[in-house]
Amino acid sequence: MVPLLVFYGHVIAAAALFTKQWQEGDLKHGILAVTYLALIFSVGWSMSTFLVKLFVSEKGFAVWLDRDALSLLFLAIVETIFFAALLRRKAKRTRPPGA
Repeated sequence: MVPLLVFYGHVIAAAALFTKQWQEGDLKHGILAVTYLALIFSVGWSMSTFLVKLFVSEKGFAVWLDRDALSLLFLAIVETIFFAALLRRKAKRTRPPGA
């Protein structure tokens, strides 16, 4: 159940990113944003799986929170922090002086 929610959240994020970038730029910007999200997701999933394997047994903490679900949950949290910081920095850069 947890992996399904994480994947669903990524699908929603990809659709939102594509729409926002397509409206602000063009089709290439939308495709590039979704590709960037997919790249961060795939590399991050590999890294989070490696890190979680070091600390958690294969059974995990519960039936619904095994090691794979925990690595995806950890990835979603780290990605949320990363993209929030990225958007905050971008908003600060585009803000007019004195605002």
